Amino acid sequence: MLRHLAFILALLAPTGAALAGDFVAGTEDLPLMPGLAAVAGSSLIFDKPQGRIVEAQAAGKVSRSAVQSFYDATLPQLGWSSAGANAWRREGEQLRLDFHGRDGDLTVGFSLSPL
Repeated sequence: MLRHLAFILALLAPTGAALAGDFVAGTEDLPLMPGLAAVAGSSLIFDKPQGRIVEAQAAGKVSRSAVQSFYDATLPQLGWSSAGANAWRREGEQLRLDFHGRDGDLTVGFSLSPL
């Protein structure tokens, strides 16, 4: 009974904004900022012996500065270190963010690749 109720509630949950525990498409360890939602069909994921390659996009009614602040605060807690503006490194991987659109209608590109 409780399992059915949880399933129904999950179906009724809003889908336009990220929920706690959401991750960038193609990853299980890169959190998606609340307020961003994955752009359908935008993900490319490759697993190679040298490491994973992930290209994904998420969009939302957020500002560039809010996104930068979120990832500047969150990524170091997950072992990432800054590698310049909108770039981080961790354990042989690099992550880059790029921005398209304007504040309030922003698309964020996530590029994860081996060093």
